[in-house]
Amino acid sequence: MSGVVKIEIIESAETLRELLKNAKTPQEKERIQAIYWLKTKTVETVKQIAIMLGRNRVTVQKWLRKYRTGGLNFLLESKKNVGGRPTSIRPEVIEKLKEELKNPEGFQSYGEIQLWLKTCFDIDVAYRTVHEWVRYKLKAKLKVPRPLHIKQNKEAKENFKKNYHLK
Repeated sequence: MSGVVKIEIIESAETLRELLKNAKTPQEKERIQAIYWLKTKTVETVKQIAIMLGRNRVTVQKWLRKYRTGGLNFLLESKKNVGGRPTSIRPEVIEKLKEELKNPEGFQSYGEIQLWLKTCFDIDVAYRTVHEWVRYKLKAKLKVPRPLHIKQNKEAKENFKKNYHLK
């Protein structure tokens, strides 16, 4: 009969059921489910599996080919992301930046960090990149004190702090 899957599944149905329960990602679950259905003879064709999982027939065939060549571990292996653009700031520079941000004097602005990177490490980085790294990736905030008025009375300020009670 055309379309009938000719595959020998080594794992037992109980093992596959346990793996199905413990699957961490939806991708793992779908793939184990397909193998489980074939083992328990719930389905006979790739087309039936594809319809039941809501996947394309070719996708299910690729999964079965992976299972035939490398077994269950190869089938469940997730793709590793190996592409992408390298970071413009080297890891050792990031470590130095972390140390500098911990310093109480620190930096007054992201532009100042940008200048520090240029002078100390000869790294020309965009303002937006510096802001993204410092604020979101390193989770640091530039601590800039609010300006004080010239006529502010320091004694009155201290007196207020001493006598103010939260109710």
